[in-house]
Amino acid sequence: MIRGDGGRTIRAILDRICNKWTLLTVATLDAGALRFTELHQQIPGISQRMLTLTLRHLEHDGLVSRTAYAQVPPRVEYALTPTGKSLIPPALALAGWAIEHVPHIEANRALHQTPPE
Repeated sequence: MIRGDGGRTIRAILDRICNKWTLLTVATLDAGALRFTELHQQIPGISQRMLTLTLRHLEHDGLVSRTAYAQVPPRVEYALTPTGKSLIPPALALAGWAIEHVPHIEANRALHQTPPE
């Protein structure tokens, strides 16, 4: 899979799921189905356009389901699919690794910063 197509397939998938908005959206939906406005309110800093694009990509990839209810006003809910739920453990492991290594990474970044001119 990695070498068969030069890694294009795996890179495309990792590009999608390692995106900060993807991870924040998936983590937020881990608590259960939410409407667009609820999701938007719970993900700090995301624009409506970026949330729309992120949800569309996650739906196309089979990580999120979109359910539209025929009522007035229209209601749409987003929820994780089983595949989307399977992303939670590795995402939490990656977040845990990042938290554990923050001091080391910040210290190294400080060593490599160029002084202001």
